[in-house]
Formats: sequence, C-alpha cells, structure tokens
Amino acid sequence: MQKNNPRSVVEQQQQEIQRHVCRNEAVDFFNVLTGPHLLELTDSLLPEHRERLYPPTVALSIFIKQALAEDGSCQHAVNGWAAQRVAEGLSPQSVDTGGYCRARQRLPLEMIQSLTRSTGEVLCAGAKSDWRWRDRSVKLVDGTGISMPDTPDNQVQFPQPVSQAPGVGFPLAQLVGVICLATGAVLDAAIGPCQGKGNSEHGLLRRMLDVFCRGDVMLADALYCNYWLIARLQSAGVDAVFKQNGARKTDFRRGQQLGARDHIVSWPKPKQRPHWMTEAEFKAYPDSISLREVRVKGQVLVTTMVNENEVSKQDLATLYTQRWQVELDFRNIKTTLGMDVLRCKSPQMIEKELWVNLLAYNLIRLLMAQAAVGSGVMPRDLSFKHTVQMWTQWQYLVSGTTTGWHRETLLRLIAQVQVGKRPGRIEPRACKRRPKSSKWLKVPREQAREQIERLGYFING
Repeated sequence: MQKNNPRSVVEQQQQEIQRHVCRNEAVDFFNVLTGPHLLELTDSLLPEHRERLYPPTVALSIFIKQALAEDGSCQHAVNGWAAQRVAEGLSPQSVDTGGYCRARQRLPLEMIQSLTRSTGEVLCAGAKSDWRWRDRSVKLVDGTGISMPDTPDNQVQFPQPVSQAPGVGFPLAQLVGVICLATGAVLDAAIGPCQGKGNSEHGLLRRMLDVFCRGDVMLADALYCNYWLIARLQSAGVDAVFKQNGARKTDFRRGQQLGARDHIVSWPKPKQRPHWMTEAEFKAYPDSISLREVRVKGQVLVTTMVNENEVSKQDLATLYTQRWQVELDFRNIKTTLGMDVLRCKSPQMIEKELWVNLLAYNLIRLLMAQAAVGSGVMPRDLSFKHTVQMWTQWQYLVSGTTTGWHRETLLRLIAQVQVGKRPGRIEPRACKRRPKSSKWLKVPREQAREQIERLGYFING
C-alpha cells in the first residue's frame, strides 16, 4: 500500500482549513489567521476534533468576535452564528448557549496563547525601519488590574484586595504585558493574583524576559527601574530606558560628567538577596553596573545607553515620551474591547478569555499595520476603535458570500481615519460628568436580601 507523502498531507490539511474559510464557517476571522504567515501555525495548533456545530475554528472565531462586540454576551454571539448560518443557506440549529460554552471550554489555552504570541511576533518582526526608533525594536512594559465575577473559584485563584470587605469585593488579577512600540502588538503577557509573593509586576515580568532579544530596548516607567532587572538586561545585550525610581537619589555632582545634568554613574549590587533569587544567582550578578542618568523636562531618566554621541539627551527625552503609548494600548484593550471586567466564572476560563481578548487585539493591530503599509502612514497614526468598528461592520458585507472579503477595500477604509496629533497634551485625571447617586453595597447581597425580607429595608454597612 502506498504511503501518503507528508507534504501532500500537510497541503490537504491546509486546503481543508481554507475550504472552511471560503465557506465563512470561521466567522471571517480565519481570513486573517490563515494568511501566509500564520496558516501553517494555525493548522498545527488546531486540536483533533469531530464534526460539531461548533468545531474549534468556529468556536475560536466566535470567541474573538465576542471579544470585539459591544454586547459581549454568549447569547449575542450564538444569535449571530445562527443568523450567519441562515445567510449561508444552512439550518440555524438551536440558539441555546450550552453547546457554544462547552466548545469554548474545549479550546486549548496553549493554542490561543501561541496564536497571540505569534501574531505579535509577526507584527514586530515585520515592522518597517521607519516605524522603529533608530531602526531598533523598542518594547514597552507595563501592568494593569483586571476585575472579574465574584465566584468562589475566582476568589480562590485571584483573591480580592484586603482593603475590600468580604462579600462586597471582586476578585482582581494583575496583568503585565510586553508591547511593540512600532506596531502596538502584544508580544507576551503574564497574569497572576494582585497580591502575594512572586505576583508583583516584577515577578510577572521575569516570566517573560525571553521575549527580549539582543539589540532590543525596554521602555518602562519608574517602577521597573531597579538594579536586578537592569543588570539582567545588560547581560542579555538589551538596552533600557526608565524614569528614575523615587526611592533613589540622583546627584549630578558625582560620576563621569557628559554634560549639563548628564553623567555616568556606578550602581553597586544590593547587599541583600531577594527572596525569589537563589544564592548561586545572587553571586552571578556583577558587583556594580554603569548607567547614564540625565535630567530632561523636569524628570530624571536612567538608561544603559551611555554613549552621548550616539544617543543624545533629546533622543532619550523623545523616546520616553512614547512610553505613554502603552497606557493608550491598555485603554484600547480594557475600554474599547471591554476587558476591564471579564465575564467568565472559573479561573481556567478567565485566563482563556483574557488571551482571546489579546488575540483579538493583535488581529486588529495586524489589520492596522497592513493598512498603514498600503497608505504610507505609521500604524500608530491609525485609530484602533475605528478599525474595530470597520471590521465588525465589514462582516455583514462578507457574511454569506463567496466573492472574498474585499481586503484591499477594507484596508483603504481603515487608513482613512487617523488619530489627532496632540504632542505634550496635559489633562487632569478627573471626570467632569458625575456618576449616578446610587448607594454602594457595603454588606453581602444575601445579607441585604434577608434584611429587606425581615425589616422591609436593609442596613447598608
């Protein structure tokens, strides 16, 4: 019996995926995931499965669509899938959400994580030289908090802050992300409880340091400016730019003078070994590191780029102003995509939901990068929210058709809306519009119900 050629088997598998894409069975997102860079990876990560109403391609694509929808409920997602099946001439089946929720649970977390990291890597590696800073890859680092439903399982994995009373708080996770400055793509992320050893932003970042390559530049705020991280980056050939940590004093009268408020100083290794470090690791760190400190625009910056002839004070100041992009990226992820409050009831699905949101974010960034190439603008100049709106509306056009998804037209429309240029913008961190004057619940809801039944009212606190 003649054996199948491995190459022909792979080609058959890829053709099968493309067949599903052409039939719109993947709710159009696999038009992006099965591009030339991601087709083989997507194929290799799909689990073995039997034919169902929600095979992995459909379940993942609906999950991504759900992350981008203003109504992110499972019922809305299932209703949309039933409507699309009717548009394609298929039976609508049931609109009960049980089958879809079970299909989401079957999706391997590793597949979603790999697709997210791979899309980020493709975007970062494909960034044009004029998108980069001095033709170098700058990677932003920052952390944020993520809330979720108050369920017993979520409370065990992600306990609520100790400042909140039992029964009236919400589980809180901490997320640290590494984001490409040129394209805005998420390269990697780590999630953990908001408190406890090993779950600080530094602890989460240590899990992801492999994403930094020799020649990269890490750009972050003062929280990350410490000896241990900088020494590790230097040993890996990675440069860094941070704002000076407020706990460290800067004396420009010391060190090697490079100019006004610009010098090279030596930071000695701290005498106390951190709890997360072994004795062997502690001894392997150098006794001191040489760093450059500069004062620009009223703030002190710390960097490993000590050659003032290659990188001037103004270059460092310009670069650090772009650190604010990571705040805007997290705003897009949390506010535009609605990830500030997750929906799932178990820790396993919480982590899966988070990574699907990051994958959806990267796919939008991929569309923005493609639109930027075709229009000759920078990806950061394009509007993320406009791209989300354009893509979600575009699916109504391509749903149920076999004429393709009009890629070039979509990219031209995405490039038409650009964000405003507001350098040096200053705004207070305060809201003008007042919230509704509702009472805050200060006792567990069950206790409040019991008091209302017994007394006709409840004592709030």
